[in-house]
Amino acid sequence: MAKKYQISNIKYQISKNNTSKAPSASSGQAQTMAELMRSAKTTFVTPRKGDAVSGVITKLTRSEILVDINAKTEAIVLEKDRQILSSIISSVKVGDKVTVSVLNPEGDLGNPVVSLRRFIGDIVWEKLKTLQNDKDVLEVNVDSITKGGFLVTTQDGTSGFLPNSHASTLNNPQNLIGKKIKAVVLELNRELHKIIFSQKQVLGVDDFNKSIKSLKIGQKIDANISNITSFGMFLLIQENPVGSSRSPSGTIRTRLTERSDGARDVVEGFIHLSEISWENVYGISDNFKVSQKIEAVIIGFDEDSRRVLLSIKRLTANPLEAKLKEYTIDKKIKGEVIKVISSGVLLDLGAGIVGIIKKDKIPPNVSYKEGLMVDAVVSKIDTKRHRVVLTPVLLEKPIGYR
Repeated sequence: MAKKYQISNIKYQISKNNTSKAPSASSGQAQTMAELMRSAKTTFVTPRKGDAVSGVITKLTRSEILVDINAKTEAIVLEKDRQILSSIISSVKVGDKVTVSVLNPEGDLGNPVVSLRRFIGDIVWEKLKTLQNDKDVLEVNVDSITKGGFLVTTQDGTSGFLPNSHASTLNNPQNLIGKKIKAVVLELNRELHKIIFSQKQVLGVDDFNKSIKSLKIGQKIDANISNITSFGMFLLIQENPVGSSRSPSGTIRTRLTERSDGARDVVEGFIHLSEISWENVYGISDNFKVSQKIEAVIIGFDEDSRRVLLSIKRLTANPLEAKLKEYTIDKKIKGEVIKVISSGVLLDLGAGIVGIIKKDKIPPNVSYKEGLMVDAVVSKIDTKRHRVVLTPVLLEKPIGYR
């Protein structure tokens, strides 16, 4: 038969084993159930649409991102853009403190719906700014070809533009699609969301100097046009797999420097509009095309831009120099006024030669206008500017005229 214990015995045992005494009502320390619940209650945040709220990442996957913002339930990050999602995944981890923007205080499932775009944007742009200032090299993926260059994406999903003038090679641009290349941040503009990368700037000053070690001013080289602009042409110096050599025409074909990683640094050349022809050039694209191979002569080196300065017109003698020899001091000539400028009057003397009558040689009572034929006398030959300095022929010498 089971033993029966009296309630009094049980109370005695409990009282005996309990080392702490319950507070008495008279001591003023007694707490009601309602008071205990109020003291244990957590203070939750009630988010509002548009608020910027601090929180902690509690889950981070491509299918679901949760943030504890101290609301009744965890907030769900809404992001459908794959590139921004990639930036989030690569920029933060579980446990990181973040700031979210509230899109909806309570979604269909009862969770607040938030966005990390602004927070991630701040991180990405700050990182890009640091990379630009430090000129650090990063890896980008070439996505597609567009007008004037390539669309590229960084490893964290940030899109940017690689101009043709800053690409290492354009001989087979399609071969770059889908490939990862090394580049540096060249230009940033957050307001316009403009990010420009440069592949050629990966080449340092020391590497550039090594690459041009075999080149000298006055040498002729082969080059391929990589980009055409209104102010000139960018070119890639023709590489030769064997080494530097000289063609039958005397053109230097140089081998580009090979780095330790097996890649070859590309030496870029530039021809300014004024170095294309001795005559005036109005449309470069009318006479030249991208990827076209041309011959040019080296006229200088620009370390800051890592470029070899080239000229096409200096491959031939300046035809104006021969024409200028036809003009001698005190020779009488006739020319047409083509422009009146602040420093004097410009005249067309024919064959591309320009004459100038300086302002201090124009009498106070004499004026000129475009199209007027003027008789003048040669007073000086300006070989540097390829023009003839003139003195007007006067029927009578005004008082005070020198």
